[in-house]
Amino acid sequence: MQEDEELDRIREEKRRRLMHKISEPSEKKTENVVTLNDSNFDDMLKTTDLPVLVDFWAGWCLPCRIMAPVVEDLAHDHARKAVFAKLNVDENPKTTNHYGVMSIPLFIIFKAGKPVEKIVGAVGRGPLEAALKRHL
Repeated sequence: MQEDEELDRIREEKRRRLMHKISEPSEKKTENVVTLNDSNFDDMLKTTDLPVLVDFWAGWCLPCRIMAPVVEDLAHDHARKAVFAKLNVDENPKTTNHYGVMSIPLFIIFKAGKPVEKIVGAVGRGPLEAALKRHL
């Protein structure tokens, strides 16, 4: 019985720390992630020959906030191989509607300006990086 209480206490402490970490605004900023909007989205896709991974997100979306550091880490690790970008779905309805974004986080990989793969949800680094590597 005492072991169960101890495990419950440890789990609760880990959950509390994780929630605190997620709820804090990220201090980590990266120059490797471009912020896109309805005005510059198409132009950015036309200006690169590299694959582009776009993170469709919103500030109120907890899974989006969980994935933000993953995107930043991938952007750092693959900076010369791909372009990484974020688009806030609440502030950019034209692009959001054009690509049929119904769930977030949504990651779309573009090649030659065309979407080639979509990944929905807080999938973690492994699946997101594997999808990206298929298009490098």
